[in-house]
Amino acid sequence: MGAEVNRPSDLAVTQHPNKLPQALVWGAYALLLALAPLLLTSSLNQSLLSQMGIAIIVCLSYNLLLGQGGMVSFGHAVYSGLGAFLAIHTLNRVTDGWPLPVSLIPLVGGLGSAALALALGWVTTRRAGTAFAMITFGMGELLWATALVLPGFFGGEGGVSGNRVAGSAPLGLTFGPQIQLYYLIALYTLVCTALMYALTRTPLGRLLNAVRDNPQRVAFVGYNPQKVRYMVFVMAAFFAGIAGGLSALHYEIVTAEVFSAQRSGAYLLFTFIGGTTFFFGPVLGAVLMVLGLGLLPGLTPAWLLYLGVVFVATVMVAPGGLAGLLVALWRQAGQGAWRRLWPTQLALAASTLIAVGPLYIWVEMTFRLQQADVLAPTLLLLGVTLDARSPVSWAGCGVVSLLGAGLWLASRRALAQKVAS
Repeated sequence: MGAEVNRPSDLAVTQHPNKLPQALVWGAYALLLALAPLLLTSSLNQSLLSQMGIAIIVCLSYNLLLGQGGMVSFGHAVYSGLGAFLAIHTLNRVTDGWPLPVSLIPLVGGLGSAALALALGWVTTRRAGTAFAMITFGMGELLWATALVLPGFFGGEGGVSGNRVAGSAPLGLTFGPQIQLYYLIALYTLVCTALMYALTRTPLGRLLNAVRDNPQRVAFVGYNPQKVRYMVFVMAAFFAGIAGGLSALHYEIVTAEVFSAQRSGAYLLFTFIGGTTFFFGPVLGAVLMVLGLGLLPGLTPAWLLYLGVVFVATVMVAPGGLAGLLVALWRQAGQGAWRRLWPTQLALAASTLIAVGPLYIWVEMTFRLQQADVLAPTLLLLGVTLDARSPVSWAGCGVVSLLGAGLWLASRRALAQKVAS
């Protein structure tokens, strides 16, 4: 069992031959959280940073199920959503006079979500694989429907709103200014990240890896795989509930949308894109989730298509996600291979952009033709104006794409020869 638990994919970056000291990694992480709002001083940027902190917690909690336990959940938003509703109701009670500091409200969301996971998790974790995924999907749809038919607690379509400037203000902190709320979120992010990392290094975390890899062998040596999954399921719900509580403080409103399948799907999508086989992978995925879902819809009407393409490309080309690619580059740097490989790798990346770029232009021109009453038929790219109605624009993009494909094949062949030599 030890050989399966300690697979190379389960090891942190700090365990590679060219490892960094863990104290340095965690110190840099804490320093980044502390300095980010001082470098990005606008309210919009600090709001995005706050969303990233919340997303980091929820994606890491999701990866306890997916990456560490091999449990594909389509209903993780149930627990982050319930945490948000419990937090917003608690916030309103604090406004009415409850003697609870606002800074502790996210813990209420975490404990409430853990309590729900204690009730639902025993049934959910009795099965693994596809059955587990379908049960979690059903639970998510059940909670989403319940939120719509119980407006007394969930607020109906309008949701429940609150005011985070409530109760006492210890040390003068009202959490009204965005930067004060950001540092509260950053503190929770740092502590939750450390606790989840510590969990993965405990015997329970290693046992969860073994349940993921070979549950029959785990049962053979005397452990109950379902109990292992159940315990970690409750812990993941707790951290997801904390993230939901922080989101309630950030937005000051919670609606039934927090239970939606789309939100659970986003957790799955970006956790996988970030990389499930390395602990820091979901951190990267969380940053991409905030930037992607926050910026892409305003940039192009085809953003969902691009998101799907990125996910499929990750599954086919880089199953280790963005973290896997970064770790591979780090290993090359430690072994000195980058000195002879980087020119060819750079050529491969450039040729990929040349081959794929025209496909992006084709998609954008197609949308401009289909939505001619809303979008202009022209597209400005690198100072060149392309007209979706002109055959020359389409043909020119095709020629460039074919040229890029040829360069990509040549670069790929050259890289394979260098690696083999």
